[in-house]
Amino acid sequence: MSKFQWFLYAFLVVYIVISDSDAKLQRKSVVYRTIYVDPSSKGNFKTIQSAIDSVPSNNNNWICIYIKAGVYREAVKIPYDKPFIFLKGAGKWKTYVVWDNHESIATSATFTCDADNIIVKSMTFTNSYNRSPGGSGNPMRTALAAKISGDKSSFYRCGFLGLQDTLWDVQGRHYFKLCSIQGAVDFIFGSGQSIYERCTISVIASSLKGSVGFITAQSRTSPNETNGFVFKDCKIVGNGQTFLGRAWRDYARVIFYNTSMSGIVVSQGWSSWGVPNGDENQLTFGEYYCRGPGSNTAGRVKWANRLSDDLLNQLTSMSFIDDQGWMSKQVFNMLD
Repeated sequence: MSKFQWFLYAFLVVYIVISDSDAKLQRKSVVYRTIYVDPSSKGNFKTIQSAIDSVPSNNNNWICIYIKAGVYREAVKIPYDKPFIFLKGAGKWKTYVVWDNHESIATSATFTCDADNIIVKSMTFTNSYNRSPGGSGNPMRTALAAKISGDKSSFYRCGFLGLQDTLWDVQGRHYFKLCSIQGAVDFIFGSGQSIYERCTISVIASSLKGSVGFITAQSRTSPNETNGFVFKDCKIVGNGQTFLGRAWRDYARVIFYNTSMSGIVVSQGWSSWGVPNGDENQLTFGEYYCRGPGSNTAGRVKWANRLSDDLLNQLTSMSFIDDQGWMSKQVFNMLD
């Protein structure tokens, strides 16, 4: 066989392998089927949970559950054995899921997501126990809007509304884009490895009647853990006064990057609340390239804002959550 024939043979083999891989990825990336939720009985199901329950266990094809505009008064859970679900609402402020459980962070969430490879778009999850803040007649309690513990999950144009412990970003790699997150105390908390991009952080600390709020309570427990919260190109708005975060565990890590901060942010910025023996130097709390009246770092605690350029670049790049390319394998053509 001539050199040209060998070259042609090798080229065809590589082409077939790549084409086969692309075909498998394409099959994986398209919606296998769409289920419609409509309370008026014009869809496949009346409730979101019944639609999720219809997805077979150990599902490995993307299934879209389209949810008609409206208010759905139910607790919704995606169990760990039902990955590759795409929940798609009619709009952030058009499709609402509302529930009012409280007291336990393990069981009170309006939306619980334990599965890997989940996409949620254009809907809002509300825990109504303390809604409206100060006007519900209920004492402030732990009352989650969402609990996210699966890996490789993305949220686009979603709302998470609560007062205390609104969003439990438990664990796993997560991406939040153009989301609205509202609360007063520890309302973004957990050990997730997450990027929040162009999100609105809405503080309602005035409902605390003179007490100061906390946006984050991150719970990294070891310097070897890769998790942390990164807020990129976000904005902090609202009322009352708030800390950017406090340490729930010994090695908490939170970064605000290129974020607009209103004057509600207290001058200290951060609290070492959960750190034993006051060893704040093991915390990673930082603000870089931020703006607005709340971004003045002159009065910040001494142990904040000490990241090297290399670590800052590492934490604020998409590779922080996507070094394996899982986001590129998700169905971005469905998100338009």
